Amino acid sequence: MTKFLLSVHVIAAILAVGPVAVAASMFPPAARRALATGPGDGGHPDPTGTLRLLHRICRVYAAVGVVVPVFGFATASEMGVLGSAWLIVSIALTALAALVLAALVLPAQSALLGGSAGAGRAARLGMVTGLFNLLWAAVTVLMIVRPGSTTGA
Repeated sequence: MTKFLLSVHVIAAILAVGPVAVAASMFPPAARRALATGPGDGGHPDPTGTLRLLHRICRVYAAVGVVVPVFGFATASEMGVLGSAWLIVSIALTALAALVLAALVLPAQSALLGGSAGAGRAARLGMVTGLFNLLWAAVTVLMIVRPGSTTGA
């Protein structure tokens, strides 16, 4: 059962967190380009279509991403490692990444889509998105390395 839970956890992480990380990373440069060119500038189509698509990917896959910690907790429980320091740190970093996404990334994307923000907001969004991705990278490393783990899995 542990291998099944772990497999679902890893697959969900790849399929849910991966698209959010990529789409969120693509959004700030696309927003800067959209701000620089303006709607329909130079005969090109309205660049906000790309921004809307990237924002929708972030929102939808963020919701789907709830599956990742659910199966993570189930896997950790099966493995008997719920009290391990590496897992507790991973849980805290995951919660922080979710908070950064929900409280900073998605609202900033919405503000840029609404036209109420400028290039400075796009730059700050790039920084916050980098923090979000860095948090996920740290969680991934902790999940692989598992410092102090004695499970042998």
